[in-house]
Parts: sequence; structure tokens; C-alpha cells
Amino acid sequence: MYRKAAPIAFSAVLALSAGSLAPGAEAAGLGDFYKDRTITIYIGYGFGGTYGKYSRTMAEHLSKHIEGNPKIIVKSQPGAGGIKMTNFAYTAMPRGGYHWLMPPDTTVVSELLRPKKVRYRAREFTWLGSTNQTNTILVVRADSGVTKWQDMKKTQVTLGNTGPGSTSFLIPRMAKEMLGLKIKQVSGYKGSSKTILAMEQGEHQGTGFNWLAWSSKVSHWFKPGKDGKIFANAVLQTGVWKDPDLPNVPMMRDLVAEKHKPTVAFMATLGIIGRGLALPPGVPKKIVAPLRVAFDKMVKDPAYVADATKRRLRVLPTSGKDIQDFVEKAYANANPKVVAAARKMIFGK
Repeated sequence: MYRKAAPIAFSAVLALSAGSLAPGAEAAGLGDFYKDRTITIYIGYGFGGTYGKYSRTMAEHLSKHIEGNPKIIVKSQPGAGGIKMTNFAYTAMPRGGYHWLMPPDTTVVSELLRPKKVRYRAREFTWLGSTNQTNTILVVRADSGVTKWQDMKKTQVTLGNTGPGSTSFLIPRMAKEMLGLKIKQVSGYKGSSKTILAMEQGEHQGTGFNWLAWSSKVSHWFKPGKDGKIFANAVLQTGVWKDPDLPNVPMMRDLVAEKHKPTVAFMATLGIIGRGLALPPGVPKKIVAPLRVAFDKMVKDPAYVADATKRRLRVLPTSGKDIQDFVEKAYANANPKVVAAARKMIFGK
């Protein structure tokens, strides 16, 4: 069952109704269109992270819900925190309906913050649905001397990231500027898995990814080892609501000065996009409703849920229509002054 999304704050409150589908839509009528064909899903990160895990899990399960049962494969095209792939999807991806994308959760945020860097328009993608919503969690190695966010006011830490379009860059930069934390950032890692591995090996001391990336890869970091010590601490989170697994980790929105709260609310919305699928502009309109129904059936399928759970992936879905509505309202409600302030704070211009 679809989870009802929490309210989103821009200049006004945005509420999403969950589970909306076109009346009478059916996941049929695509037999001739997809029979004996291959669908390629593009992701903007490496295969070891949650983008890779979710996309491959969906590739294994979605076909049986699409008439014609096409073969589905996943292709990785990393770079610039997912912006490279999203630019490609908008400007050069074939429009026939056989090439899809898993948009970065920062798709809307990046377009508004970096209009000169992105070459896509998020509103022109057709969203099929999302299988997870999640917060961004700032995690720091315990041997850095940091056990809570306030420690970074006095102790400098080096945090790694996958590029300026990623949460691993954006959220730590916000924390640095808004809370006066001593953070040095290092870019260039290819996906969350390699960034987390580099953190484990001591190349840097922390980063900001969604909680699922942390809990599915290195859940043992947050529990005492044989020596009684914890490897890393979750010190801050950003999102629309607190992650249910982290009730005691403070929300950044509750810590920043009043002048920064609209910016934090604007950035928090990336969690609603989560991990889902979209079509590039210009695909045949007849495939949209059936594919949304197919996605809806997949995320409710016990086999999919069980497989995702086995891979330590959460299923907290949002319908394609609700995401489409959210993206439209995000642009309509985004205050230009708030966006400009966030851009200047994060990128210095």
C-alpha cells in the first residue's frame, strides 16, 4: 500500500495524496509494444549503492507486470552526482519508450540551484513511481572525535562526496555554512559504496547519504564492536520528517537560525523523489498509464517486497502521478529568494 507523503514546506504547504492512478488504467495493452524488446534503465551512480540495488531489483520484478514481458537491464552512467546521466536522459536518450532513467533524488534541487550546469527540465520527465522515500543522514567516524554535531564546531573533519549534485555534497555544505561547522569536503568518489569504503579505509571521515545506504551496507558501524566501541555516529538528518530508525538524531531544520529554515525546507524535499523510475520527454503517451499501473502492482507484489527486504531495501512507495504533481508544485512554490540564498550559500554564487 502506498504510504501517504508528509507535508512539504516551500513558501506554502504542499500535501501529496498517495496512491493516485488514472481511473480505469490497466497494466495491459502493451503486448505488441514490448514483446521481445529490451528496456534499459539508466542510473547516474555505480551499482554498489542504493540506486544500483533498487534498479536491479526492479528490473528483476517489473517485467512480469508489463504485458509483453520485456527484458529489463540496467546501465550505469555515473558523474557529477547523477547530473551527467540526467542531462543525457533529457538531451540524448532515445524517446521510443525502451530507455528509462532512475532520476537522482536531487533532480529538482539541482535544477533550481545549478541552472547553468543542468541541461534538463525535471517537469518534462514522466514519473512512473518511487519505491522509497528517505532522509539524508550525516555520518562521521567516531575516531574523529565527533560523537554529536556540536563537536564539529571545534573539531575539523574531512567529508567525502560523489559530486556537487549529490546529497553527500549538498547537505554537509549546508551544515557547514548554517551551523558554523568545521568541514572540509573532498569530491570525486563514484557512488555511495566507494565513498563509504573510502571512509572505512580512512581516506575521509564522513559523508551524507540516505539512511538506507548506511543501514544496508554498514549497519554494524553503529553498534558496539568486540572492543565495545562504535565505528561511526549519525549526527544530523535532513528530510521532511524524522527517519523512523533514527528518532534521536536531530533534524537540521530544528537547529538552524530562522533565516535558514526556508532553505532547509526546500532542500528536504529531495527525499520524496527517493528511488524511482521515469521516462524521458517525448515518449509515446499511450505507454504512460499502463506503465504506472505496472509500477504500482510491482511495489505491492509480495515477491518484490520480500526480495527488497532480503536485500535490506525499504519499500515506502509514492505513485508516479503524485511525484509528477510534487515536481510541478515544487517549481510553482519555490521562492526565488530562497533558491538564490541556497545557491549562494552552497556554491558561493
